[in-house]
Amino acid sequence: MKSYIDSTKLKYFAIVLMFLDHIHQMFFELGAPGWLSIFGRPVFPILLFLFADSFHYTHSRKKLIIRLLFMTWIMNIGKLIVGNMFENGQVVLSNNAFATFLVVAILDSGWDNIVASIKEKSIKTFFIGLGIIILPVILSTPMLFLGMMFGDGKISPELTRVFAFIMLMIPNLFTAEGGISTVMLGFIFYIFRTKRKIQFLVLILISVLSFYTNPSSIQWMMVFAIIPLYFYNGEKGRGDKNFFYIFYPVHIYILYILASLLH
Repeated sequence: MKSYIDSTKLKYFAIVLMFLDHIHQMFFELGAPGWLSIFGRPVFPILLFLFADSFHYTHSRKKLIIRLLFMTWIMNIGKLIVGNMFENGQVVLSNNAFATFLVVAILDSGWDNIVASIKEKSIKTFFIGLGIIILPVILSTPMLFLGMMFGDGKISPELTRVFAFIMLMIPNLFTAEGGISTVMLGFIFYIFRTKRKIQFLVLILISVLSFYTNPSSIQWMMVFAIIPLYFYNGEKGRGDKNFFYIFYPVHIYILYILASLLH
């Protein structure tokens, strides 16, 4: 069967699914049906799959990482402002996919250094790559201590919030949306970027594991991302890069504000 869906079309398809999912997230206390969230499960796998190609072919990976870092900061600051200005019941603004892609990009950079070190037979390049890969892990350590100290009542909730906000501004595994499993999925997608069957197999295995560990969750439905990804032709399409950077935070803030006004 002919593959005819390019990267841009797949991104727009993922955006529609994401929008439906976020309608449920922001309006569920107002009666938005739960089945809307099912549409959001394939979104991260689709975007992470496309990000593997995007990161490989980008002209400047350094600029891409810096852009993702700034968007992570902007998103977190925006959530803080909007969340304090408007109240939407028990809904908490926790979305920040930019942080996830940032951590994945860092891991991908480390992997490229390791691959290059094997080709160049350079021990220095190998350890640089290894250091880059473990960087998000090292930066996650303060979050562990923060959780332990807060659980023991050694620090106040106010101070905890300050530390938590600071950690949200630093790329690490624990504050990336989707968690460690999502980050690792994106990393594995990049490692096997040219082997689509292996990518699909990994997605199936993670989905099965998700169902096995939590049968009541619908997260396993991310496996259905394989259907649209099967038709991906490997071409970029129009791109429309700036649209995706703008739409993601704007639509989340608008939905949250509308829900708060209607609550």
